[in-house]
Amino acid sequence: MTEQDAFERILAALYESMLDDSRWPATSALIDEACGLVGNTILLGEGPKPDIRVRFLGLYYRGQRRPDLEREYLEDYHPIDERVPRVRQLPGGRLVHNDDLFTAEELKTSPAYNEALLKAHSQNSLTVRMVLEDGSHMAWNLADPVAPGDWESSRVAMVKRLVPHVHQFVRVRQALVRAGAGDTTVTALLDNSRVGVVHLDQRGRMLAANDRARGILQAGDGLVEKDGALGASAPEDQLRLDRLLASALPAGGDPAIGGSMRFHRQRALLPLVVHVKPVPVPQPSYAARYVAALALIYEPGITQRIEPALVAATLGLTPGESRVAVWLAEGKSVDEMARATGHTKGAIYWHLKQIYQKLQISRQADLVRLVLSVAELG
Repeated sequence: MTEQDAFERILAALYESMLDDSRWPATSALIDEACGLVGNTILLGEGPKPDIRVRFLGLYYRGQRRPDLEREYLEDYHPIDERVPRVRQLPGGRLVHNDDLFTAEELKTSPAYNEALLKAHSQNSLTVRMVLEDGSHMAWNLADPVAPGDWESSRVAMVKRLVPHVHQFVRVRQALVRAGAGDTTVTALLDNSRVGVVHLDQRGRMLAANDRARGILQAGDGLVEKDGALGASAPEDQLRLDRLLASALPAGGDPAIGGSMRFHRQRALLPLVVHVKPVPVPQPSYAARYVAALALIYEPGITQRIEPALVAATLGLTPGESRVAVWLAEGKSVDEMARATGHTKGAIYWHLKQIYQKLQISRQADLVRLVLSVAELG
């Protein structure tokens, strides 16, 4: 298999994983194989540089998740890991060697480097930082090469090619989890009321749109419908949209590549965010029009009203805990919760810890799904 074949295979797997999180382990294993890695890790965090909190950590070795190492790192090493504030200062998309994130003295004495990274086979790893739509930060860590020695230039080149696509994978996953559609299908998304959904055919024409998307398009502020296709209100946005759709719906034999962009609005403070995801071509297609791309339209700050009392009664939470759970599902950050309540961020995280223990879950994504399911029942 050529490097281009491996790249296109990973790309297709990433787009499948965007709609079905259970496919990520297999996709992660493909990345490890193509790049010659022991494993790779995704970490999502938020908060000011001296007080960074982890919202999600997924550590996989050739497709096998290691929750034991995740817990050990979060409990024992993350608070003292010298890399954490330094990664936050990196330019987005820049790939750095882990050795460069420690001083010469720290390489000798740091427990994070000499214990945690040694266990995780990541002393010779690469790290890249990416910024997400909600202001949080993502670090993608590529563990040590399987072959002894330093990184081969071809492996580094493959990692660099994959960085924007892994970034896009996390963006789309976040948008779907916010919409309560963490595991879904292209067709089922049309029934979702929390995110705008548009099906595009192979020529970029609209095949279908849900009510949320039609309302946004009819408002004509930022994103519009032009002769049966997606269009932009601003000329500069139209040029960027044309490039995005041309990449996701290539006319030749080039691989389809998705992406995201913001649309400026005149009547709203926050822009629209649109994620475009290619959809595999049905075989055989019999020359019919088919869904070739999916456009997800996200409105920051626009969320469904969720009743905290209903969440508290259904999930067995205290009023304070249910309020934190609802705010999390509505997309508020820990900083915003702390300001709204007058409490410290530590108090908010304490509430989250109590919630996780009561509900026997370990991830914010699981809590969001529970709260949104309660809202649907209500």
